[in-house]
Amino acid sequence: MSTSNHHTDDHLQHHFKDEDQQFESSKLGMWIFLVTEMLMFGGLFVAYIIYRAWHPDLFYLAAQELDAGLGALNTVVLIASSLTIALAIRSLQLDEFKKSIQYLSATLVLAATFLVIKYIEYTDKFAKGILPGGHYSYEGISHEMAANFFSIYYLMTGLHGIHVLLGMGLIGWMIIKVRKRSVHSRYFTPVENTGLFWHLVDIIWIFLFPLLYLID
Repeated sequence: MSTSNHHTDDHLQHHFKDEDQQFESSKLGMWIFLVTEMLMFGGLFVAYIIYRAWHPDLFYLAAQELDAGLGALNTVVLIASSLTIALAIRSLQLDEFKKSIQYLSATLVLAATFLVIKYIEYTDKFAKGILPGGHYSYEGISHEMAANFFSIYYLMTGLHGIHVLLGMGLIGWMIIKVRKRSVHSRYFTPVENTGLFWHLVDIIWIFLFPLLYLID
């Protein structure tokens, strides 16, 4: 049963005229932040495109060392997490707090699964000597600039991994807010903004996977 009638306006900040103004301002701020994130990753994508145009043979050879199976599995994991966080927001809009917590928790588990799979990938490469920059010592790729590809790989996937960790922190915070009923059907902006951030994390990986793993 919905409990929205029992909610107060305690969440309304004093510098906003009403809830609608606060909601619109929050959403605008979040979208501006997401644009800056897209610009940051966009710069990396441009660098990737330029370097791949210069050394297509290197990118093809180096990509063979990446595990496309694990990359595809991580893609499925993140797509599933986008669904669960969307369901969490929808449940909160209906004041179904228990379901919202369950879906947020599922998103958290899926995010952790993604990082575990990425850890397995990294560990395998480190054992072979496939490291970024001057630490690269792998002799299985017949190209003198192989370290450059993996520097780009670690930079892009590592930065994405940091965003996954940040997203997990936000999701954990949202679970606490839902438990305390600080968010509900009349005020779910923090959870919705967290969902927007998480969708961006998912979308970035959807671009990274084919660009790094499926080179032919």
